[in-house]
Amino acid sequence: MAGAAPRDLDVQTLVHAELEWTPDVHAAGIGVAVRNGAVTLSGEVASAAERRSAVRAARRVAGVRELADELTISSPRRWPIGEAEIARNVDRALRSTSTVPDTVKAEVDGHGVTLVGEVAWDYQRRAAERTVEDLRGVYTVKNMIGLRARPSAADAEQRIRAAIARDAQLDAQTVHAALIGNRAVLTGTVRSWAEYRQAGLVAWASPHVAEVDNRIVVDPLWRNASS
Repeated sequence: MAGAAPRDLDVQTLVHAELEWTPDVHAAGIGVAVRNGAVTLSGEVASAAERRSAVRAARRVAGVRELADELTISSPRRWPIGEAEIARNVDRALRSTSTVPDTVKAEVDGHGVTLVGEVAWDYQRRAAERTVEDLRGVYTVKNMIGLRARPSAADAEQRIRAAIARDAQLDAQTVHAALIGNRAVLTGTVRSWAEYRQAGLVAWASPHVAEVDNRIVVDPLWRNASS
């Protein structure tokens, strides 16, 4: 029936296919469960990088409304690495990345890294996380980096709305932005996780935003009534 919701079995099949299509994912070790469009990934992967690739692959699939990551990382059998070496590698990587300022520091506990400090822009926070998340021995990254106090502007909300309207991936009629102090609140409905993420990136690009509250709903079958 036209417009009917994809069956969970169909979504499960598509997610399996996308995982198999993704070169850096060993799909055979990953289980996929689907209930009402909510996907749960389970099983064991070899690294944090493979885990992130699997999650991104599942989110690319049409029909996925929500995603729960229950994947675990297997214990290293070859080239084991200790906490002290992980800490040195993390520090070296952060210091050699031009988009990460010296105000960013890392705290290492076992195979987990917590990033702390303060930066001027959200892209610098994301750059710090990307820099360390694929390092050998790093299983988890907690990003606790804060943003410096942001100046307010009377037209900041309108500027964010204009940026959404300019963006080729977004529909300004379905994605809405409001600014409460320095917090941008995004609402509306989009059809994919890519659109959801893009809306957040647009809001973060404002020099007046210190926090983004992304309340946009992902509904692959939603259609704009005005289209």
